[in-house]
Amino acid sequence: MRRSLPRDLSRQAFAHLLPTLPTLATLPNVPTALACAAAACAALSALSAQSAHAQEAPKDTSASLPAITVTAPAERQGRASISGLGDTPAWQAPVQASSFSREALQNAQVSRLADLTQLDASTTDSYNAVGYWDSLSIRGFTLSNAYNWRREGLPINAETRIALDNKSAVELFKGSSGMQAGVSSPGGLVNLLVKRPEGRVRSALFSVQDSGAILGAIDLSDRFGPPQTPQAFGLRINAAAERLATHIDQTRGRRQLLAVAGDWVVSPDTKLEAEFERSTHSQPSAPGFSLLGDRLPSAKDIDPGINLNRQPWTQPVVFRGDTATLRWTQALAAGWRSTVTYGEQRLKTDDRAAFPYGCRSSGAIDRFCDDGSFVLTDYRSNGERRTTRSLLAQVDGQLNTAGVRHGLSFSVLRNLHATRVGSYAFNDVGDGNISGNFGPFTPQPELNSAAATRREQTTEFSARDSLTLTEATRAWVGLRHTRLHRGLTPTDGSTGARLSDNVTTPWVALGHTIAPQTQAYISWGEGVELVSVPFFFGYANQGAPLPLSKSRQTDIGVKSQGNWSGWNLQWGVNAFRITRPQEADVNGDYVIDGSARHQGIEASWQGRQGAWGLFGSAMVLDATRRGSTQAGVNGQSPINVPDSVLKASGSYAFAAPVAVVAQLDVIHEGRRWVNAANTVRLPSWTRADLSLRHTQNVATGQAVTWRLGVRNLFDVQAWREASTSGGHTYLFPLMARTVTVSAQLDF
Repeated sequence: MRRSLPRDLSRQAFAHLLPTLPTLATLPNVPTALACAAAACAALSALSAQSAHAQEAPKDTSASLPAITVTAPAERQGRASISGLGDTPAWQAPVQASSFSREALQNAQVSRLADLTQLDASTTDSYNAVGYWDSLSIRGFTLSNAYNWRREGLPINAETRIALDNKSAVELFKGSSGMQAGVSSPGGLVNLLVKRPEGRVRSALFSVQDSGAILGAIDLSDRFGPPQTPQAFGLRINAAAERLATHIDQTRGRRQLLAVAGDWVVSPDTKLEAEFERSTHSQPSAPGFSLLGDRLPSAKDIDPGINLNRQPWTQPVVFRGDTATLRWTQALAAGWRSTVTYGEQRLKTDDRAAFPYGCRSSGAIDRFCDDGSFVLTDYRSNGERRTTRSLLAQVDGQLNTAGVRHGLSFSVLRNLHATRVGSYAFNDVGDGNISGNFGPFTPQPELNSAAATRREQTTEFSARDSLTLTEATRAWVGLRHTRLHRGLTPTDGSTGARLSDNVTTPWVALGHTIAPQTQAYISWGEGVELVSVPFFFGYANQGAPLPLSKSRQTDIGVKSQGNWSGWNLQWGVNAFRITRPQEADVNGDYVIDGSARHQGIEASWQGRQGAWGLFGSAMVLDATRRGSTQAGVNGQSPINVPDSVLKASGSYAFAAPVAVVAQLDVIHEGRRWVNAANTVRLPSWTRADLSLRHTQNVATGQAVTWRLGVRNLFDVQAWREASTSGGHTYLFPLMARTVTVSAQLDF
């Protein structure tokens, strides 16, 4: 069951923000992972020295590999590898996608995946709480954490907290994802790219927040090898340790990460890559507030620092994860290339909280009582295990037929996912109140609620073709066939459910160049979802998988890239429509009941001229229910879907008196409904974030980048989102103004 969860600035002298690696490894709250990485740094240094010595020796340059040149990626790009369109220029790709580099994430103060809502107007919060996993909505549809997330292009389960310290970029794909994924929600996909070896990198980061959070991290990379091939091998190590803290009461925790990536350039045509990461995240959660009867409480009357999960027996939510990939890339004849990638992810979760849920006097489960009281439950689900294994084989190449150039891609993806959970506790312990009356209450840890384990395997066959019809006209066609097998086994011994099915999802697009580096396009595609009836409400058909349901999307737009009045610009405008079958409770059964239609207009732009940088995106969205058999449902809008969103960022590089880059990020989200009857709305809100950064050269090849970030600069108090979980609607406030100071040493 998914649930909602969740001031002292360090006074140490700023000089202590620049420790050497051995010092960093011994800092309090920066333990084992960095100590291991410091030892690895010594090994890397030895390897580097060996490589330097080898380069001094004479060698047969004709037998050596070509020099490896590393080009830093642009901070923000209007394309993404997860779109499956290869190296197609951003202005020529008939899809909406974005890629944000690690530098862009740092400059925008992105510390967790939920913060991606700061960067893209189509991406909004969908149940993001302190201490819990991240959930996103794209174009008004909540992404499935089990199906809509990718890592290095392979499926992963995002029902955990994913560290960003070892990620080189995060990609967002918007729209029907049937061409990119066999089973997924229609909003889009998120893909994580891992940092790979890229020559010599020595970087250490230390940061503190006024909330009490402290972070230390290192990033080390080098290439080495025998005299004949001095750069044949690459190794990269990332490690991080953090004391977690927010301005919400009793949310202190800790997290650690250790990640290693290596590669071997066997020959100019063959490359082997491997990487592994281990992460832990332990932190008490902070549940949201809710409606008070039929009334929306004012966010200014609520103390955002109150943690409703505050009992003597409250335990942290603990996420542990091991993830690894192996990849073999082989150049074939005539410009063709094959890639085989295997990935495995193993997650373990202990999910616990004193959890507010519903009103005792009215019996309503979707809100608190009008006097601010609520039923407090003891929720515990220990030892949840989730395993994902994927094998992807892909061949890409080009050929010409009858004057038409084809860019072809064929792939087979085999994926196995298993979720093993036991019975859980969700027991009434008493009545709390948002005023701060929390008992204490006696815990009730009995595991008396049934869940279901799940095992699923899919085999996906896909083919894509990019056709260059003329110099101005291109077409794209794709087809994905998915074979699916799923089994559900209840933990209470009742009869399980099985489903086996096949489904094919097509995708087509047409683009025409209407001006230099300006293309108009239209695309259409299908996606497919598989939903099982939840156990939580005691539905008559609980646990049964619903029939596979197809979503359909049409996208029409114009994209351009070029120079205008000295500005290097990239912009796009598009309209979209997505329809998908909608599940609902109809007379005690959970069934497909009509559809949801989301249609809207998006715009994006980014440009640079001299010291200026401008980035932004906007979305206007109309989301409604259609075809329902229930009275009063058709024409209503879903909960927690804003009607308009604007995300804008501007930066300016001051040259004097000190070289400082100032960046201002403005996030505006429009009104959204709080209840299904569409009678209560959250007001729109606007937040501003400010950051300053300065790079100081301290020696040859060494530099320190100082960053000062202020999130929620004007300390705006507003409800950020009104998401639902287990039939209850939760209100999450904007986080209080938070100041972060960091220093990054590159040496």
